[in-house]
Amino acid sequence: MNVFDRNINIDALLRFSQISHSTQVHLKNVYSSLALSMIVAAAGAYVHVVTRLFEGGVLSLLGSVGLMFWLAMTPHNPETEKKRLAILAGFAFLTGVGLGPTLDFVIAVNPSIVVTAFLGTSVIFVCFTLSALYAKRRSYLFLGGTLMSGLSVLFLFSVMNMFFGSLMLFKAHMYLGLLIMCGFVLFDTQLIIEKAENGDKDYIWHCVDLFLDFVTIFRKLMIILAMNDKEKKKERK
Repeated sequence: MNVFDRNINIDALLRFSQISHSTQVHLKNVYSSLALSMIVAAAGAYVHVVTRLFEGGVLSLLGSVGLMFWLAMTPHNPETEKKRLAILAGFAFLTGVGLGPTLDFVIAVNPSIVVTAFLGTSVIFVCFTLSALYAKRRSYLFLGGTLMSGLSVLFLFSVMNMFFGSLMLFKAHMYLGLLIMCGFVLFDTQLIIEKAENGDKDYIWHCVDLFLDFVTIFRKLMIILAMNDKEKKKERK
């Protein structure tokens, strides 16, 4: 029997039997909002890098945090849906602007790293998302405590490096942070599913969790690739 003659059932691959229909509809809304947020964030990054109308820094960070709190404080209902989507768009735009300084650094090293990092982030995000969707329900929720502990370690690394200025410590922070954020994609995806199954259908706020995961992975991957590229250039000299 020729294994290559077998037909691949795409519908079966896309069927998540352990997830209810209403939750699958909710996930479609979450990922649609995520796609919109990524487009708006890209526009914010473009505005910083190309037009320089907005500068990424403390103001953009404070603005994005303020909009995130505004979104969290605005109740989820049909009457506020458009308002909350507008707040989400503003949050995504300022987050994109906030990526500006990192993009400036990476572009100065090698502009192609930006595309490579985005493609790499997309692959990582899709793979870990599918792992969470196809896995048994709640199977990755145990990671919550470990991931929060990992964030505490990262904070400790940051504080220590303020005094030591160690390149090795900074690299450890980047690689460990990348690993932890991959874990958060698994955790947040399954947590969103559980919340939706229990009646929490706030797809806009759930989108924020995944959006921050994506942006953080993208930022760390850009920095790691840029650092490795700089080291290779030094070795060639």
